Amino acid sequence: MPAEQFVPCHHFNVCRNGLRIDLLEKYMPNAYFNEEHLVELPAFTLFASLEWGTASAVEETFGPVGTFRREMSGEVVLVSRLRKALIKLNSKLPTEAIEMAITELTRDHSAMELVAANREIYGLLKEGVPVSVPDQERGGQRPERVRVMDWDNPAENDFLAIRQITFTGPLYTCRPDIVGFVNGLPLVVLEFKKPSVPVRNAFDENLTSYKHAQNGISALFWYNAFMIVSNGTESRVGSITADWDRFFEWKRIANEAEPRKLSLSTIITGLCDKTRLMDVLENFTIFSELKSGRAKIVSQNHQYLGVNSAIAASMKAHAAGHGRGGVFWHTQGAGKSYSMVFFAQKILRKIPGNWTFVVVTDRVELDDQIAKTFKACGAVSEAESKECHATSGEHLRELLAGNHRYIFTLIHKFQTTEMLCDRRDVIVLTDEAHRSQYDTLALNMRSALPNALFLAFTGTPLIAGEERTREVFGDYVSIYDFQQSVDDNATVSLFYENRTPELQLVNPTLNEDIYRIVEDAGLDEAKENRLQQLLGQRYHILTRDERLDTIARDIVRHFLGRGFQGKAMVVSLDKATALRMHDKVRKYWAEETARVKKELGNPGLGVEEKDGLLDRLQRLQTVDMALIVSPGQNEIEQMKSFGLDIVPHRLRMSTSQPSLDEKFKDPNDPLSIVFLCAMWLTGFDVPSCSTIYLDKPMRNHTLMQTIARANRVFAGKRCGLIVDYANVLASLEKALAIYGKGDGGQKPIRDKKALLEELRKAVGDALDLCKSHGVDIPAIEKLPGSSMERLAAVADAVEKLISPDTVRKEFLAAERLVTALYKAIMPDVAALEFSAKAYCMKIIADIIRGRTNGPEPVDVSKVMSDINRLLDESITAEGFRIDDKKGAQGSALIDLSRIDFEALARRFKDSRRKNVELEALKRAIRAKLERLVLLNKSRSDYLSKFEEMIEEYNAGSRNIDDLFKDLLKFSRSLTEEEERHVRENLTEEELTVFDVLTRPGPNLTSEERDQVKKVARHLLHRLHILFVLNWRETVQHRAQVRLAIEDELDQLPGSYGKEMYQHKCSDVFEHVYESYVGDGKSVFVDLEDMHSGEPVELPRDADDLFFNDVIQDGRIEDSYLPIYDLQAVATSFREQTKPQIKGWKPMNGRKVNKDMFIAQVVGKSMEPTIADGSWCLFRFERGGSRHGVYLIESRQVTDPETGLAFTIKRYHSEKEDLGNDQWRHKRIVLSPDNKDFKDIILENVSGDDFRVVAEFIEILKT
Repeated sequence: MPAEQFVPCHHFNVCRNGLRIDLLEKYMPNAYFNEEHLVELPAFTLFASLEWGTASAVEETFGPVGTFRREMSGEVVLVSRLRKALIKLNSKLPTEAIEMAITELTRDHSAMELVAANREIYGLLKEGVPVSVPDQERGGQRPERVRVMDWDNPAENDFLAIRQITFTGPLYTCRPDIVGFVNGLPLVVLEFKKPSVPVRNAFDENLTSYKHAQNGISALFWYNAFMIVSNGTESRVGSITADWDRFFEWKRIANEAEPRKLSLSTIITGLCDKTRLMDVLENFTIFSELKSGRAKIVSQNHQYLGVNSAIAASMKAHAAGHGRGGVFWHTQGAGKSYSMVFFAQKILRKIPGNWTFVVVTDRVELDDQIAKTFKACGAVSEAESKECHATSGEHLRELLAGNHRYIFTLIHKFQTTEMLCDRRDVIVLTDEAHRSQYDTLALNMRSALPNALFLAFTGTPLIAGEERTREVFGDYVSIYDFQQSVDDNATVSLFYENRTPELQLVNPTLNEDIYRIVEDAGLDEAKENRLQQLLGQRYHILTRDERLDTIARDIVRHFLGRGFQGKAMVVSLDKATALRMHDKVRKYWAEETARVKKELGNPGLGVEEKDGLLDRLQRLQTVDMALIVSPGQNEIEQMKSFGLDIVPHRLRMSTSQPSLDEKFKDPNDPLSIVFLCAMWLTGFDVPSCSTIYLDKPMRNHTLMQTIARANRVFAGKRCGLIVDYANVLASLEKALAIYGKGDGGQKPIRDKKALLEELRKAVGDALDLCKSHGVDIPAIEKLPGSSMERLAAVADAVEKLISPDTVRKEFLAAERLVTALYKAIMPDVAALEFSAKAYCMKIIADIIRGRTNGPEPVDVSKVMSDINRLLDESITAEGFRIDDKKGAQGSALIDLSRIDFEALARRFKDSRRKNVELEALKRAIRAKLERLVLLNKSRSDYLSKFEEMIEEYNAGSRNIDDLFKDLLKFSRSLTEEEERHVRENLTEEELTVFDVLTRPGPNLTSEERDQVKKVARHLLHRLHILFVLNWRETVQHRAQVRLAIEDELDQLPGSYGKEMYQHKCSDVFEHVYESYVGDGKSVFVDLEDMHSGEPVELPRDADDLFFNDVIQDGRIEDSYLPIYDLQAVATSFREQTKPQIKGWKPMNGRKVNKDMFIAQVVGKSMEPTIADGSWCLFRFERGGSRHGVYLIESRQVTDPETGLAFTIKRYHSEKEDLGNDQWRHKRIVLSPDNKDFKDIILENVSGDDFRVVAEFIEILKT
């Protein structure tokens, strides 16, 4: 049954014949109703129907004759297919050029941020790889570009879809469901879930992990065009930088006339058809420098179809000679500015001609903003964005005569009908072309550029009275209305709340009078005076102090009560009223701050009340506000006539750094409320803006533009809220009838009551879910707030919902929806009905997240304050505790190396918190596993075993007691594995190579095993010389490493046959390629990183002055030296571990370097030079001739005094010359200063058996 036949229905899925998929999955064989058969295989078949090559990698083999000729699973590029494609595309270039291009395309980019690496490679794909080739005619070298893609003939490229291909990363093996390769490069990644699983899980659990530098295989995404996730019924697409809120649906395939359909078939056909894929990659992909950082932006469905429609219509108009390119109506918030960039960039690249684009707006701030968008996307340079702003009609003439791709100007430059340019390759792009000032000026613009092509971009449609717009631009070429954008999640829903003050307008036609006068008068300085004169008493009704005071008090209360606070705009009637409203809100804000401070001084406050007040005070003290109005002549005196001082505001608007618009756009900047009347109401995008306080009569497109400031998508923002103080509901309904209705006629803006119903349903569903697992939220709510009973009930809820994984994920998803809706509806009093339940579920969820969020402690102290810090205390004798000193993570991490397994088993047997104990043990095991697997991939079977045990428990085939018992046994085996290198007399690094050579391997005798160990040691010694900086990036260095491996492995025992020898050469090369970056850096500890161990407690006498200045929570200055345990330092080279830092000691002006450390010496063999128990200064050994006292590690002998494999002695060496500048240690004598002890003599010492660790410098304290 094709996956796209399934559509969601209530809480389960149904197919066309009405069968419930959840029941089918339960009672029918899993083989037919799992992710693979329901989604993955239909998608795979669809790729074949699109004429892609298809292959399965389930049984992939490696090597020159392997399935895809990959050398190892860490390779993400199919080099053989890449080479073949490059030769086909560049038949006239020499082989050397092809190989240079392959080297550049496959070089290591891991030192770069993922998006930077992706952008660099994207440039190579789009423009070709620059190389130098011999110039046969002139001699020397000439530059060439090696083409990577055939953009003009998409079908001539090599398309291959592979399912279940394995990629090995630093820690884990990643296996995406389908990867689409084009010319051997992995451009598309698809991840699926079965229909009963939320599609977001594919993003959260798979793609996010795959992209992670350590947990995944980030190299796969250096080449990525986009990623698709689907569960068959819901599908989304996003770029490598997109969070979940920026993953979008793709509902139409080829044109806008199609019915919109949400299905797997639609998104794959719409995006992965060969021609469309190459079009999206070449012309609908941009990188933008945003305030939050660089972002990769891939066109949304409506942008892709709309821009292609607009280009087709524009070229048809250009050929016909009338120049009316059309009107591009995409609603506000749908990415209109980016559509302009896509449109212009595609024409410049794909359609021959010396094109110049004139981008026209009607306001200075919009002119600046659109120029910034083009600059941020790289369409124009910094210099071009400044040079190409036309300051006058004459300047515009000069720019049009020059060789400029883009010119930015204002409509007001077209004051006459004088012709400025008669070129036919000029395209005029106008923003919001139907506003009233365009009526005459647009016709002037048409006369000034008689042969130009005109295209109008607008967020609102043409209506009666705007016929002149059609005369200049023509009819619609693309329509994407308000309702469609909400349906596609391109914008968030808007909710309306009428909070009109009780003071009512006595004239029933007053609003219509105001609309007409405001639109006629405009809002410049002169017309504001006219506005007051015409309105007379009606104006004063709207601006009465009593009314404005009521609104200002309400704004303070309302904004402080918003759950998702975000940013807010307060829109007033005119400049003076905006300034008055700013001052009044400031006044009531200060009064509220004083009230809260006074309340906090009340000694009778309960904990919950105090925490609430502290949180409110924090908001009151951090929120910033600003007035945003356009400058006007004589505004200072005019504002003074109203008793207002605009000077400090104008000074701030003019001099703020960063500028106020940048501060308001920055979601982390405290500037959160702005007061305005006209500025920023059109073309000003602030995604975090969630509330519009509207106290200005508006209608038509002006009203639509204003409310759209709150409809942008932003993380955590469920919806936008329009708070109406001007009673514009009738006008809003009229505007929506024109601008916003979707195909079904429904209104895209809903009453806030609808949001309340969504919250009611979400809370009910969540309560039912909790109850089905034995958690009664209403019962917990009824328990006394400061009682131990409530604490215990919360602990019991955590225990029941934290495990198995499926239960936890289902609960967390339900809680997340409740919290988002609750925040969206706040501060409506109707939310109080759900507040206790929502907070109770949130605290349970946050405790669960804290306990399962990986090995690092999670600080949930802020969450604790929301529930009056009830969980800061111990809940049970078993230790369920939130402790701020530990980061409030809820439970300390378990150190598996020191665990008392029997005691832990006994505690678990009697524990009332078994699920919680289980999660703590799972987290500790996972942390240790990650480290072990990072060092040695052959241990991945341990990781698989661990995941298998967890999966069996989640599926119900293991009970919790059996799982805990098995995990304890598993923990012991991990400890044994961690110590195995000691038993094998190898370093961790040597053991890894040994395991690669023997797992799997032939049956070896004891002598043969020793021979393999020797090969491993010698190989590493040789390779470390070859591991130069960036050795992986050049063919030459990689070849040297491979040859060294083949040469050393030639010394393996005869039981290794030819075929096994070749496999082992490939396996070892894959290991060193993934583990060794070069220049001394690898997954194994290098000397430079010795000082980064975690601090541990330093036992000492409190009266000991030597330790009084020792700190233990981080290295403060370069003059501080680490204090180590001497045994940990001496064995760190062999163990390949970092010695734990006991503390940091300031050296009080002494010259120190990073090689030095402090340690305590134990033993009397060096007395009187070094007394037993002395604290000494050491310096890590750096080579060269040695004279003095050293810390030495030896595998040959142990120190007779301590019985340890290291010692501190005076060092003497006798060397033997072997010729050819080679020598060896013939004899080493380690002499004690105490004559009661004998010399330690080492004969015929090899580098594998002996190491000088550090040099003794002096005694610091005896």
